[in-house]
Amino acid sequence: MAATSVIGTGGMLLPVVTAAADEPRSAAADLDPAGIAKFTQRMPLAPVLQPYLSTSTTSYYSMTLKEATKEIVPGLTTPLRTFNGSFPGPVIKAESGRRVVVKQTNNLSQPTSIHLHGGHVPQDSDGSPMDLIAAGGGTKTYTYPNTQPHANLWFHDHAHHLESENVFRGLTATYLLTDDIERRLGLPSGSYDVPVQLRDARFAQNGELVYAMGDFQHRNVILANGKAWPYFEVAARKYRFRFTNTANMRFFDLRLADDSELVQIGTDGGLLTAPHRTNSVSITPGERADIVIDFSRYPVGSTVELVNKAAAPGEPVDLIGRVLQFRVTRTASDDSVVPAALRTLPPLEPATVRRDIELRMDETGSPSDMAYINGKTYDMDRIDTEIAYGATEIWTVKNVNQFVPHNFHMHLVQFRVLERNGAPVTAGAETGLKDTVALMPGETVKLQATFTGYRGTYVYHCHMFDHGAMGMMANMRIS
Repeated sequence: MAATSVIGTGGMLLPVVTAAADEPRSAAADLDPAGIAKFTQRMPLAPVLQPYLSTSTTSYYSMTLKEATKEIVPGLTTPLRTFNGSFPGPVIKAESGRRVVVKQTNNLSQPTSIHLHGGHVPQDSDGSPMDLIAAGGGTKTYTYPNTQPHANLWFHDHAHHLESENVFRGLTATYLLTDDIERRLGLPSGSYDVPVQLRDARFAQNGELVYAMGDFQHRNVILANGKAWPYFEVAARKYRFRFTNTANMRFFDLRLADDSELVQIGTDGGLLTAPHRTNSVSITPGERADIVIDFSRYPVGSTVELVNKAAAPGEPVDLIGRVLQFRVTRTASDDSVVPAALRTLPPLEPATVRRDIELRMDETGSPSDMAYINGKTYDMDRIDTEIAYGATEIWTVKNVNQFVPHNFHMHLVQFRVLERNGAPVTAGAETGLKDTVALMPGETVKLQATFTGYRGTYVYHCHMFDHGAMGMMANMRIS
């Protein structure tokens, strides 16, 4: 295990983990990220997966977890763990009220458990850490009833102690759930609605990924849809980008290099009630941001960069601070709109239960450092929280660490953020439906959720994958 220290940038602290002496290293020397050509590769679009069978109520899909080799860095090939051999993984487009069934076949050499992040699903289809698909050809069929409103969801591995490396090596995919509320708004659609997976990586000189848990300070190559620092050609009109932070540890503070306007229209659980006009959108691992960018303000032939302002002192800003280049190559008609009102959220139910959740990890710098929720590391056989079916609860979640940031993810439910550090949340991205929320050192958030729909045992945890693998996870039972 790695020893943890931190570095700070303004109000943000980012984890830097120093490898223990016995930690595995690549046989080849590291690839120098400064030598990677920037904005020479086109950002690919994730393939849209088609069902192999559709009935009046259900769409049936088949996915295979398999090894594949892709060009991520120009001129080099990289072995990956993928859905269907694709990197980024494919997109499933689903509809509220219409069931999706996915058969997953695991042809990898390690077990997996596929979690639909943000999905309101029965326990046996949640992809819990110990509900494994056997390596070497094991199968499992997941059923997603889609009884929730539109949302920006995604797939990733959740096999305990394996999820960190499996995700780092590519096991992510996208699941976009829509409904009539979203469709009738006239937002940018079709080829102007673009899912983008963002993450960081570390490479050996031969192109292989170099993985060591918590190896944050060496992951200095930024990927957008599976390419290192790509470009994306756009028309001079509005685009909708569905950004998902699929990194193990890295935070992104996304801005345009000219500091012009971003219009955030949605987050984890779908659209906000109204557009949030800003010049900065932050997403921690697991979080999603739904953003409209209007390129009509740029002349054809111009370029503008999407940059990341979350690089910490000591990190190479010319690497970490650069994400994606947009090239305005043509004009196009645009009848899309961003309405002043997007959706109505249901009123908050009266809460009958209040709980305190404490996130902490050791900060001694020892290789034996562990991570805890309420003083305990994860135990698959222990129920940490008993919840009555149908109950509405308020959870006060605190990061008690002095230096290390965390975030917090709950399975089964979308929640509402009521307060941050004692102040009511009344504007911006955190006013929407959320399933993952950031907690910087010393921060406290107050969340409200209603536990209905399904009974069973689900987990809640830090969604910085390496922290979860170190024990920062717990079980809740709804019964």
